Amino acid sequence: MAVSLVMVMWLSVGFVFFYVGAVLEDWRIRIALIAGSGLVLVFNTASITAMIRHYAEDKKFIYELDIRHLDAQRAAKARRPVAVAAVAQAGAE
Repeated sequence: MAVSLVMVMWLSVGFVFFYVGAVLEDWRIRIALIAGSGLVLVFNTASITAMIRHYAEDKKFIYELDIRHLDAQRAAKARRPVAVAAVAQAGAE
């Protein structure tokens, strides 16, 4: 999925460069367009690649932490009605 989105990003930037470049007359603006779009593509591709690598490394930790929190939340919800009933009973006495 991520690889296809990176390919769509490269195609989109290429499409914009092709059509905007056809309108530009000044070579300095064209160089700025090439440099800017090149930097955007390189940094975005590198960041997405790093996110994919780190996700694969950290997936076990992330999901274990979520499961622990869900278990703690369920245990807290299971104890809550008993505590409420105990408070109500103590108030009735």
